[in-house]
This record gives sequence, C-alpha cells and structure tokens, in this order.
Amino acid sequence: MKGAKKQVGEGIGQVRLKTIDDLRQLAEKLDVPIDVSEDVSVLAEPVRIGGLEVPNSLAVHPMEGCDGDSLGRLGELTLRRYRRFAAGGAGLIWVEATAVVAEGRANPRQLWLNADSKESFAAMVRMIREVAAESMGAGHRPFLVLQLTHSGRYSKPEGLRRAMIAQRNPHKDNFAHADEWAIVSDEYLDRLVDAYVEAARMAFEVGFDAVDIKSCHGYLISELLGCYNREGKYGGSFENRTRFLLDVVAKIGAELGEDKQVVTRLGVYDAVAYPYGWGVDRDDCTKPDLTEPKKLVGLLVEKGVKMINVSIADPYFNPHYGRPYDEPVKGGYESPEHPLVGVSRLIELAGEIQKQFSDVAIVGTGYTWLRTLMPYVAAASKANGLATIIGGGRLAVAYPDFAKDIIQKGRLESNKVCIGCSACSQIMKDGGMTGCVVRDKEIYRPIYEQVRKGKETQT
Repeated sequence: MKGAKKQVGEGIGQVRLKTIDDLRQLAEKLDVPIDVSEDVSVLAEPVRIGGLEVPNSLAVHPMEGCDGDSLGRLGELTLRRYRRFAAGGAGLIWVEATAVVAEGRANPRQLWLNADSKESFAAMVRMIREVAAESMGAGHRPFLVLQLTHSGRYSKPEGLRRAMIAQRNPHKDNFAHADEWAIVSDEYLDRLVDAYVEAARMAFEVGFDAVDIKSCHGYLISELLGCYNREGKYGGSFENRTRFLLDVVAKIGAELGEDKQVVTRLGVYDAVAYPYGWGVDRDDCTKPDLTEPKKLVGLLVEKGVKMINVSIADPYFNPHYGRPYDEPVKGGYESPEHPLVGVSRLIELAGEIQKQFSDVAIVGTGYTWLRTLMPYVAAASKANGLATIIGGGRLAVAYPDFAKDIIQKGRLESNKVCIGCSACSQIMKDGGMTGCVVRDKEIYRPIYEQVRKGKETQT
C-alpha cells in the first residue's frame, strides 16, 4: 500500500469497467471465460433447500466483523451489520464464523456460541426476521445459516497466537514461531466432534435454518483435508483426512435429527503444493484437481447435505486466489495475475462441482471485484448451471442492500460497490473491528486509522 488516503478508496483500481462490452473485451484479452446476461431476473428466483425456501438466489457470504465480546456475544456493530444485511434483501444470510470452543477463536472478539452467548444469537435471529419482513414484505423469510468453526493454526483466543495445527506445513509455518504451535491430537479431535454437535444444537434452538461446518481457508478442518503426512486416524488416506468433517455431519444428524440441515463452506482448491495442499495437481499446485473434493462432495450428499458454498485458497497465505483485489494489505503482495483471472477461476471451479451435482445448491463465490457488472455475470452463471445461488462477501459489507437493488432495480449503484482496496482486510490484520472504510467511512475510517497508527508505531 502506498498511503492511507489512497488505500481507503480515493482512485484505486487497475481498470475501470463501466459496460458489459468493457468486460467482454477484457475477458477476451486475458483469454478467460466470462459469460454475461443482461436479464438478471433469474436472480430473483426462489431456491428450495430441503423443506425450506430461499426467497431469491442471492446470498450474503460469512464475513467476520471481529466485534463480539469476550464471552462470544454479539456486539453493537455485529447487530448493526446483520440489521443492514436483513434489510438488504438477500434470500440467504450466511452468518459469520462462530467458534465452537474458546481456544479455537481467531481473535478475542470472534463470535462464540456457548451457554453465555446463546441468547444474544437468539435475539439476532429474531431481529433479522423482523427487519427482513419490514424491508422486503411479510413473505420474505431469509434462510439463515450459522458458520461453525475452529481456527486451527490461526487461533488467537486472547490476542496472541495460540496455533493449533493439524500438521506441520513448510509453506505456512513461517507465519508463527515453531514453539508457539501445538499439533492437535486424535483425542482432541474426537472431543471436538462433540463440541460441534453441541454448538449445532444451540444454533437450531435459537432459530437458525442450517449450520455450516466450515471447511475452508486454512482453518482446522480445511487443513485436515490436506493432511497427507499426518499419522493416525485423521491423516494419510482420503478416508482419514475427510473423517472429521464427515463424522461431525453424521453425528449432528444422528443426535439432532435428520431434518436438521447441515451445510458446508468447502474449500476445493488450496493452491499449495502437494503433500500439503488439497484439491491440487500433485505435480503443479497452480492447477486445480477436483478429484478428491468431488469425491468428498458425493459423500456429503449421501449424508444429506443439500447446499455447499464453494471457496478456495487461504486469505492469510494466498488471498489473490479467493479474494481478487486491486490493492493488497500492508506488507502483502501485489496480485501476480489480473483479478479477472481469479474471478473466472472461482466461477469455473464452482461450476465444475455444480454440473456434477445438479441436485445440490452450490453457492458461488468471487463476484465482488466485478463491481457494477456483478449482476450480469451472476445471472449468466445461474442460467448456465454454474451455481444455484450467488453470494457477495466484501460486496455485502460495502453494499448491504446489493440484493434488493438487483431484484428491484436490476442493477447496482457505482457509488456503493466494493472497490477491492483491501482496507477491510487491513483492519482485521491490524486487530480492529472491521467493515468498509470507503462506503461506511463514518464508522470504519476512524477504526482503520487508529489501528493502522498503532501498527505503524509498533514498527
């Protein structure tokens, strides 16, 4: 980054795509497949997930705000964020990463579902239902998913790194000193299955429609999927590496009832060299190989999973893959590829899963960088069978009512979209409560400047 003023959105951007023709010309120049449809009405179509209906085909992805309290309860900014999402019209609201155990929190303010925080989650669910109906009409009932997680090697429950890793990984081990790590035992993982089940129980009791067993972005379950070198029942073979995720899904069904919906945000491509990366070509990790991820999806479907949110890579390690950006965080790296290449890859990988599993609702990722052209690419993806639902992550943080504008106006406003500046990621990296510094500057620019100043003072 080249300075705070530029970083918070004053003139950032590699290109200015204003029209569909601009996008087509750029895609042709880069030789990447990007389809568009000027008819975005398909995004207003409802989607059936089990016995429940998602009122339209647009979703808010799980995006952490780091603004809970020490007990895992939602804070004022958390509630503000979900109030805005609820009013924003998305048919699916995927609530952010929520720890199932204290030691698995990514920061001291990460949400954590437990006996002391349960009522705050219940209040949030009630609020979302009320606000959504007020904004979109009495018949609009968003499908609510709670993402359950253990942060693994990225655990910082008290603000200091307390990494709990599934295996040593020479590609990522430089993120922490070796003496700060603990390789989790099989016995710990056995107990952790029960923690996921108990968190799921509370989530359903407070009114969520589904729970997500988060399996992406380098966190504990995601890392287990690539544990080719780990010994014991959770490493080595495909059956062992997928055991934990499948056991959690099965035990939730067995103990809470087959009617309780379990879904997953699944990383299908780590872009990390074998034998540490999942979903990669064993000779060239820059090439995805979805053989094992597809096999896992098939097993999840057999266990009753009806929706999968497809993602890739690790936002700490190789963020350009999963979150195409124009500007990196401080100390980060310039994207080695044009962001549109990353957008296309995300769409194509989700589409490969969707085409093989046509009865599963695949939630697509990677559309935010497209800015005002996002609806046209999203509509084409759905029409072409590359996804059932299209989600916005950073887009939703910047533009909470993006879904309402697409459905009611057929377009997005240029002065409301995310600009890919990474300022929201910068706040999180610096340890602050995060949000959009550009579009929500009254709240988040002071936070950005405060935590940035603190980091610069430390260095």
